[in-house]
Amino acid sequence: MTGHIYDMSAQETRLFAKIIGVLSSGHLDFDVREEVFPDILTLLRGDVLASFEWSNRSNCYANAYTINQNPDNVARYHKWFQYRDPMTEKLRGLRRAAHVEEVISKSDLSKTEFYSDFLARDGMHHGVNLFMQADGHELADLRIWRYRNRPDFSEREIDLLTVIAPFVRRALSITPAASLNALTDRERDVALLIARGCSDKDIARVLGIGFATVRTHIGNCLLKLQCSNRAELAGQVSRLSH
Repeated sequence: MTGHIYDMSAQETRLFAKIIGVLSSGHLDFDVREEVFPDILTLLRGDVLASFEWSNRSNCYANAYTINQNPDNVARYHKWFQYRDPMTEKLRGLRRAAHVEEVISKSDLSKTEFYSDFLARDGMHHGVNLFMQADGHELADLRIWRYRNRPDFSEREIDLLTVIAPFVRRALSITPAASLNALTDRERDVALLIARGCSDKDIARVLGIGFATVRTHIGNCLLKLQCSNRAELAGQVSRLSH
């Protein structure tokens, strides 16, 4: 690790210690993104933060957590721009903290629809990203941006993300995002019935809800419990409910 990480004020040093302390806690009964990501944005002296969860089931990014992004713009990303994104899959493939410019130059990025009609709408110009996996599962990513009139990110921010990354990875692997606490009451009912071997028709009859509603709840359970199929969901629920 280089000396860039020591470029911190006293306040930032305390913030860094807080982040590591929270992520290292043995009792992670909170949403890591809501609890820690705002502090990471501050530590990296960023302006905008976005975090998405990759869904193997639907083959897309979903469940956005954002700071200083217009909700309408986030919705446009979900529906349109993630499928016209010239850089994110390349950054995801790196599996480490990286400058956006590692995979596409600012000049080339600025010529794309993705930049002019999506990124620029929320002022996102200089970017660093962090993509992580645990046991073959994709974890929530971390995308941090600065406005055009700000200085670009330096090696300081990459060094800090690199140090923080293992703690974030571990925390995201064991937080309520992967527990039954992440489910609504109805989703939990559906998940428990799946773990007992019930079919969709059985679940609809037992709970008195429509077949399509059952399928919607199952989709939400798969996403929230980070499962790629029904069998994996049943096994996960069985483990978490004992």
